[in-house]
Amino acid sequence: MVDIDDDGRIGYCGPAASAPGDAEVTELPGILLPGLINAHGHSPMVLLRGMGGDLPLLRWLREVIWPAEARLRPDDVHAGMVLGSVEMLRRGVTTSAEMYAYPERMADAVLTTGGRVVLGGPIIDLPGFDWRSTVTATERWIDSDGIRFGPGERVELSYAAHSAYMLPPEALREVAKSAQARGALVQIHVAEAPDEDERQRAEFGSVPRLLDQTGLLDGRLLAAHAVHLSDEDIALLAARGAGVAHCPGSNAKLASGIARLADLRAASVSVGLGTDGPASNDDLDLWEEVQLSAMLARLSTQDSTALSAADALLLATRGGADALGRDDLGALEQGRWADVVHIDLDDPAFAAGLDVPNEQLLANLVWAAGSRRVRDVWVAGEQVVAEGESLRVDRAEAQANVATAAAHVRG
Repeated sequence: MVDIDDDGRIGYCGPAASAPGDAEVTELPGILLPGLINAHGHSPMVLLRGMGGDLPLLRWLREVIWPAEARLRPDDVHAGMVLGSVEMLRRGVTTSAEMYAYPERMADAVLTTGGRVVLGGPIIDLPGFDWRSTVTATERWIDSDGIRFGPGERVELSYAAHSAYMLPPEALREVAKSAQARGALVQIHVAEAPDEDERQRAEFGSVPRLLDQTGLLDGRLLAAHAVHLSDEDIALLAARGAGVAHCPGSNAKLASGIARLADLRAASVSVGLGTDGPASNDDLDLWEEVQLSAMLARLSTQDSTALSAADALLLATRGGADALGRDDLGALEQGRWADVVHIDLDDPAFAAGLDVPNEQLLANLVWAAGSRRVRDVWVAGEQVVAEGESLRVDRAEAQANVATAAAHVRG
């Protein structure tokens, strides 16, 4: 039994016979899970889904994505984030960590859908982008509204430094100083493709070493991708308490490589799972990342025990919360936010029923069912999905809005 208090947090989780009080009980046959956490995404990129999908990372960014994004308007980003948030919620993903333009419009979109988000506007050094202005804007927003705000603290603000190869060391130092003064998370792409950071590796030895020298590893940091790491890099991330957002689907599609998941976990690095953007994945279904994380970990190590179904699911829940530095998400435990997912068992994947060993049940959930039996979702105790559809947003209208915005972005 899961009891939700008036503030939207879990008041009790355990056997019904031991539950306190005489609260109204709603019986749901099936499985209750904590909401999944997408530890790295650019969800408004639903507008760009399918564009340049057969190119390697750097050509994909420079030739297709960045020119298209230069045409984005605030309302386009809002439309994309609304649909992206609905897409995730329908798959049981209640929280996403986002890095994208017009973060105020993204926050409004997520408050509209009822989801939860950790977000920041991209801090990047490109023509038309002033990284100093973005840092200043982030400071002002946090100082005005606080790190977390909205019903059920649905929005958390962060510093979204794009990458070491798209920012000078001076910018990394300034981000580190500003974020640590406010206790804020820094999201940053790290060692995604083998050729993206050749200059940084030549000068500093590795990207994690550069992050350490600029002070970024002294605070809360989430390293997205973290594919091309040495043993020393992994040890450094572990020693500094940095989190990693593992994005196996995007990494595979862009041929960026296979992250050393088994080694990261063995070093006790906090690892969550991310979809990356829906233009490089091309969806926001974190259940696919759960499967891919286990399959690629086993394949890359030639060890079928490298990551169990249970461990893979934990990466998408408690692991994501740990990587984000959030002890109020990712588990059905007293005091955490009541972000809850109901899985219906009316599916061939569960033909054996619930009366099977836990290991078998979790295997059926992870390997066979995935997201298709997600029926109901609650965020901070409020039901936002029922029978697989959003209770807050008309999905057909949201899709139409994206179609209109995407036509503009294509030019």
